[in-house]
Amino acid sequence: MLAHRAAYNPARMDLAEFLPRIPKGDLWVFGYGSLMWAPHFRYEERTVARLWGMHRALCIRSARYRGTPQRPGLVLGLCAGGSCWGVAFRVAARAVPRVLHTLWEREMPRRVYRPGFVRVRLPRGRKVPALTFIADPHHAGFAGELDLRSRAQLVAQGIGERGRCTDYVRNTLEHMYALGVTDPHLERVLETAEAIRASASSSRAR
Repeated sequence: MLAHRAAYNPARMDLAEFLPRIPKGDLWVFGYGSLMWAPHFRYEERTVARLWGMHRALCIRSARYRGTPQRPGLVLGLCAGGSCWGVAFRVAARAVPRVLHTLWEREMPRRVYRPGFVRVRLPRGRKVPALTFIADPHHAGFAGELDLRSRAQLVAQGIGERGRCTDYVRNTLEHMYALGVTDPHLERVLETAEAIRASASSSRAR
């Protein structure tokens, strides 16, 4: 079961509001997308983890990091239902304020995510509360339920400040493989997106 600590109105989210809700001591952070392979913060421990009650989905339009306003890409969020394998990072208590600032700058500029605490399972059955960022289905950037072709089209076209959206999906899959888990739907989206790109390149070359 999920252990959500808070439900926020995205228009009011700010770090100062969130800080008092952080438990004392070390902080666990659950990553399910690019945080798995590029956290950009210091941590004491990194381990595979599983979250029940939510699943990883390509559901957020990216108009900066992996796309533009004219040609958005599609990035990952957590949505209700199912389960999700990812990575849990343990941050030392002394580093928590600095790490939270880094995460806020990275994940919260558009307020498309809701920060909250979920209970994840670590190896040997240990369960811990972990901070993660959940897709806000009411945000304008939330893509909602798309069919395979529509998701693949956004992934194929997206190129932003941090590169191609296809590379983002590929890196996510590769780091999932390193954890010993797979995501067949994400694999199909990437395969279809690469086929779309290849077809477009072939058409331009004619």
